[in-house]
Formats: sequence, structure tokens, C-alpha cells
Amino acid sequence: MPQRSAGLLIYRRAAGVFEFLLVHPGGPFWARKDEGAWSIPKGLIGDKEDELQAACREAEEELGLAIDGDFQPVGSYKQPGGKIVIAWSVEMDIDVDAVRSNTFTMEWPPKSGTMKEFPEVDKAGWFSLPEAGLKILKGQRAILDDFLEQRGAD
Repeated sequence: MPQRSAGLLIYRRAAGVFEFLLVHPGGPFWARKDEGAWSIPKGLIGDKEDELQAACREAEEELGLAIDGDFQPVGSYKQPGGKIVIAWSVEMDIDVDAVRSNTFTMEWPPKSGTMKEFPEVDKAGWFSLPEAGLKILKGQRAILDDFLEQRGAD
């Protein structure tokens, strides 16, 4: 059975136009990647964990603040690596300068025996639809499309 992740497509309206909150993964692998590297806040669903609760937990871990609002299901998306991402949308305005991510530890540089700590998310940003379409991981682009289709592109 493929791994399953849950995440939130957080959006706001600026001058009547949708903007989307995306996060950039921390750590050395992603340090020099930008276009096609950003994601919705998301993470693995725990055993017997409610999918929406997992999405909210992961967003809180990656952003450093609790997300609350009217959560609407967007869909389920198979990623190129086989993982399934289940997404909900929620409208909320977040100060990206206040984002404080949890961290992870890995050996860096490889085979050095030295463990280093990195933020799971090293930055967050608000993007218009055209910008978000360029920044977001290829496997997550359909989340944006489906959200707009469900909203009737208001």
C-alpha cells in the first residue's frame, strides 16, 4: 500500500485574487532548488490518525501555528513516486515572516559522521496562481486546478 500524506492548501484573497501559501523544504538537498520545489504544508498520516487531523498537525509542525477555519476537501493525488497526497483547502491569512518550522536531523555532509539539524521548512510564501503553478511540485499542481474548478474560479 502506498504511503499517504495529508496537507492543507491555505489560501487568501488579495484584491479579489486568490493567493496560495506554499512552503519550501529545508535541508541541503533543496537548498538550491526553487521552481518545482515548493509544496503545500503536508506530511505522513499516522496509523489510525484522521486524515484532516493529520493535515492540521503537519501544517502546525511546518508553520509553527495552528490552522483553523472552514476546511473543504479538494482531492486525493498520486505523486510521481507513488505516494498519495490528500488535500483540503482553508482560507487564512498567515504572516510568512512568523513561520517557525520543526526540525529534523541528518548526517551532513554525507558519510562524515556529523549530524546536523535543519528546519523541515526553511521558508513560506504567498503566490498568485501563475507563480504557484511554477513553484509547486509537479505532482501537486492538480491541487491548484481542482481548487479553482471547485470554487468556480471566483
